[in-house]
Amino acid sequence: MIKTDCHMHTSISSDSDTPMDEMARASIDAGLDTITFTEHMDWEFPEIYDLNFRFEPDEYFAETDRARKIYGGKITILNGIELGLKYDLKTSYDCFLDKYGWDFVIGSTHLVDGIDPYYSDYWCKASEYDCIKRYFECVYENIKSFNNFDSLGHLDYILRYTPTRPSVYSYNDFKEIIDSILRFIIKKDIALEINTSGYKSIGQPNPSRSIIERYVNLGGKLITIGSDAHSAEYVGYKYDELSKLLRAAGLKEYAVFKNRTPIMRRIF
Repeated sequence: MIKTDCHMHTSISSDSDTPMDEMARASIDAGLDTITFTEHMDWEFPEIYDLNFRFEPDEYFAETDRARKIYGGKITILNGIELGLKYDLKTSYDCFLDKYGWDFVIGSTHLVDGIDPYYSDYWCKASEYDCIKRYFECVYENIKSFNNFDSLGHLDYILRYTPTRPSVYSYNDFKEIIDSILRFIIKKDIALEINTSGYKSIGQPNPSRSIIERYVNLGGKLITIGSDAHSAEYVGYKYDELSKLLRAAGLKEYAVFKNRTPIMRRIF
């Protein structure tokens, strides 16, 4: 059983209204022993979407400290963050990370050329195939510019929102650019996040099974696991199913980051 959830959000993130206490209690009830609250930090997120994906770190650390005092005897709570990657934010993000003591940093691409694929206007500018390809190109551009993070978040995130959901696209459709991404993170010792939120929309994790298998084939071994839960019912979502998939792909361990250092755990 996987007993950690290294990607979850609370009401500190602008797209969740779930209190941290509720997420902590749900994690304990789910049998988890370690969780990381990875709140959204997306600098320069477009104002047109009316979402402020930024928070005050001092308030965040005060809240996790409070939660540890209440629940620390039952579960380990780590400090994390999900950075919304953008190729021109390297200096700002480096300074920001140096200022605070994070355990775990996820790097995720949520914007493509200033547009969020969650919204339908993104899909109006080109063919669906080209829109997806441009997303992967943007991921690669972002991580080449800034790679001061521990795990690459939900690599094929964009497949959650394709007009033809559940998506018919796979690794083979974009293998050249995906291979470039995978080779880069392997070289940089950056983990590949396996995010179970994809089960809700495309019936498999992000990234999909074919990408996970390719990652292993290229020599990748370092993964992190998270549900990307924004509400309590999705904590540890589909972990039993994911365990089988990971073992079948040849993965035997996953990482939990503490003080930005991976601690390896077995996948049972």
